[in-house]
Amino acid sequence: MGVTSIRLNSAIETPLENLSRKLDRSKNYLINQAIKEFIARQVMEDSRWVDTLEALNSVKSGKSVSEEDVSAWLKSWGSSDEKAPPTT
Repeated sequence: MGVTSIRLNSAIETPLENLSRKLDRSKNYLINQAIKEFIARQVMEDSRWVDTLEALNSVKSGKSVSEEDVSAWLKSWGSSDEKAPPTT
């Protein structure tokens, strides 16, 4: 396990101390959890960005489904004549 030093300003240090006491957890634990959650969010955002770029490229190359086809598919949900999802 690595060791990293950080300097916290009082606007962060004081609430962190209070939360640490309230949750009966160390500041180290809370900081690690916060960083872990931040990294997970960044990874998810990166993945969404890649998906967005792929979708934009797909549209640029003419691969898209018409709004009418999607609407017809959605309206068929739950009916006895439910349609298959539209494809490009």
